[in-house]
Amino acid sequence: MFSISLGKRQWDSTWDGLPREIRLFILEALMQDGCTLGRLATVSREWQTELERYNFARIKLTPLRLVDFSSMIHRNRALVGYIWFCLELDDYDCTKCAPVRGTLTDVEWEEVFAISDTDNCPITTAFQNLFSVLSTWDLNGDLILDISIYSPSDSKHWFKYLTFMPDTPLDIPVGGGLEQTILNKVYNDTQHGWVAGFRHSAPSAAAIRKVFHSIMEEGPFDNEQLELQWWDQLPSVPAVTSLLLRQHNRRRWKPGSLAHMFARFPRLQEVHYEPWRECDFLQSHTDRDFQYLFESVQRFNNNLKRLVVFENFNQQYPTIMQRFQLGVDLAGCDSTRNPAPAVSRMVALASLKLEHLAASFIVDASHFFEIEPSWEWPNLTLLVLTSKLLTPDENSTEIGAMLQAAAAAAIKMPQLETMEIWNGRKGFAALFKYQAFRDIQQAMIIWRGTWKLAMEPSIIQAWEAVVHQYDGWRLNLVQERLDEAAIKSHGDAIHYLMLSSQVIRPISLQQIRIEQKVLEGVQTV
Repeated sequence: MFSISLGKRQWDSTWDGLPREIRLFILEALMQDGCTLGRLATVSREWQTELERYNFARIKLTPLRLVDFSSMIHRNRALVGYIWFCLELDDYDCTKCAPVRGTLTDVEWEEVFAISDTDNCPITTAFQNLFSVLSTWDLNGDLILDISIYSPSDSKHWFKYLTFMPDTPLDIPVGGGLEQTILNKVYNDTQHGWVAGFRHSAPSAAAIRKVFHSIMEEGPFDNEQLELQWWDQLPSVPAVTSLLLRQHNRRRWKPGSLAHMFARFPRLQEVHYEPWRECDFLQSHTDRDFQYLFESVQRFNNNLKRLVVFENFNQQYPTIMQRFQLGVDLAGCDSTRNPAPAVSRMVALASLKLEHLAASFIVDASHFFEIEPSWEWPNLTLLVLTSKLLTPDENSTEIGAMLQAAAAAAIKMPQLETMEIWNGRKGFAALFKYQAFRDIQQAMIIWRGTWKLAMEPSIIQAWEAVVHQYDGWRLNLVQERLDEAAIKSHGDAIHYLMLSSQVIRPISLQQIRIEQKVLEGVQTV
């Protein structure tokens, strides 16, 4: 229960007579108190209006609920701003969580990993119905579509720490007590390597492959071209303006499929895409598909303003995949990502019309800044990239050349307010940041990292040329040192570097850091 003291001031006894902050306090208290909000809507017309605004703003939608969705939402369609579309795959038991190759036929082996139409989750039917429903919506404001594909069993076998949650708005605390809840759990499941809350043996490559398998890889289409044709025949959905594909989706979207999906959203203004790094020889093939995806974005998504791509990874996976080779050559499974120059170039081309680009690990800034003389970014205000050059033992000459190239590109970005080039893994983190303060006619270069970077005069001169475009501006230099012991993962690097832009969804960052904390006791030898 709760109480409110209004002091000596007299208020109108009606709901509308209360100040807005008091009304919000009452509703928030009710929500935190675990009340069933649907029943509270019957208290008064005012309560109904307020509660419907809350209940319909953010909706979790499943394939089963699609049947009645139009009738359920008809009166309150204008209130809907976010849809979390959850496709829950079939449950699976221990015979399928980490299968042994020699115990299954070739057909059975492929069926273990297949993600296609199933009795409980007909993927093609679900998307057909979703697009059909949303295609009829009026263009009333902005609509975020957040798509998740996972099995509830994913967190019941080897990967106990996995969570599947809706996206969290920036003005709401991330995940509530999620971190403490996960870290306080004590898992005892020796069959899957967990003893007294710690994972004492790593999963096999087959277990990893199970949760990372490509969507619709083995069906229902006979070949990829037929799948792309299927995407092309789906209804156009102008109502969707933002699309989220978050890292808790370990199941892999094929980049070619995404290119054709994106084309069905003609008013798409913002994309947050958080794929997982490939762990084997498939990386080069996937990079070719990434080129196709970003070329499609550059050619067809003309309304896109914000593109955030974060290629997530776990530093333990390459070692595991090399130990359990699954009968193929995994010698190319590098411990660190080597971005393809062609992908970086295509992302750079796609960014020419954007206002905001953040591309982490999937590109390298040194490749991105190999620009053509004709390239210009008239609308870009914020740019965030990673570079593998930003490591403690890297050649300082190459770092300097990259930062000078970044300055040359910044001159072609007249609206630029912030540029960040960063890197981070366990044991180190680094950030080079340029920020313009137009109101006080100053700019600042910040180096924040676990080691000190010597700012050669050539680097300072290159960035002074950027600032000298604006009469009377000053350029300041700041260096800050981080404790390398605090950096346990790339998630910690993001946190301690205090990146100014949203390089990854807040809930995704929290999930990454929780995973690392849970796995700190793992034994992989």
